[in-house]
Amino acid sequence: MNILLTGATGFLGRHIHTALLQAGHTVLPVARSRGHDFNRLQTPADWVGLLSGVDAVINAVGIIGETRYQRFDVLHTRAPQALFAAAQAAGIGRVVQISAQGADETAFSAYHLSKRAADDAVRALPQPGWVLRPGLVFGPGGGSQALFMRLARLPRIPVLGDGQQGVQPVYVGDVVSTVLACLGHTGAGQTLDLVRPEPIAFADWLQTLRRLQGLPATGFVHLPWALAHWGAALLGPLMPMARSDNLRMLRQGHRADATPWLQFWGQIPTPAQASHLVGVAPTVA
Repeated sequence: MNILLTGATGFLGRHIHTALLQAGHTVLPVARSRGHDFNRLQTPADWVGLLSGVDAVINAVGIIGETRYQRFDVLHTRAPQALFAAAQAAGIGRVVQISAQGADETAFSAYHLSKRAADDAVRALPQPGWVLRPGLVFGPGGGSQALFMRLARLPRIPVLGDGQQGVQPVYVGDVVSTVLACLGHTGAGQTLDLVRPEPIAFADWLQTLRRLQGLPATGFVHLPWALAHWGAALLGPLMPMARSDNLRMLRQGHRADATPWLQFWGQIPTPAQASHLVGVAPTVA
């Protein structure tokens, strides 16, 4: 198939791009570094030229924090909605939207709400597309993973509050495999939460990352939430992951049901391994 892939140079996009090529597909990568600006792709007409000869669309664009030039409403909502409308008008029946765990009816952050708005557009297509909501994605080249690995290497691991906030990590290879499975499915798409079936406490996840780096278990430094939000006000502009909304998402937690995904995918999620923590995301020329 000829597949248009947005976010092709991001962490997840690079893994998807490589897998598509290995599966024999032709990929039209759409990314800022390749001269495509989502700020200029906010109407269906803006996408028409890019969709010529395309059989399927995968939207893997995502940012964890806003900047002056990258806004949730544009990157997560308006440009993808325009893309999906243009794909529908072009008769493209296969659409895969990479969303995020928590972008459901409980969403409260600008990040999740912007993702959910695009998800709704995919579900409203004449033939509903696929909405994939991965949990915390780990694997070679992951940006958040690199941060968590550094924290896990400290003599004592800093955690917020009691560190018992539940997370449901998923291996990047499992996400990619699911994307390929969706492309091979001819019927209506589904909304699937791609998550570890049983949550793990965030503190235990950091201990897991520490162990996989060959270090013994250690103790924790428990940071008050008030201090974290004070730090977010100072560091947020420089560190998107440290912004208040992201802290609120972590503090609230979210438990998703992996059952529909596992029934569709038919495989067992990959447990974290030391080899997943090294290397970089593949690069495609």
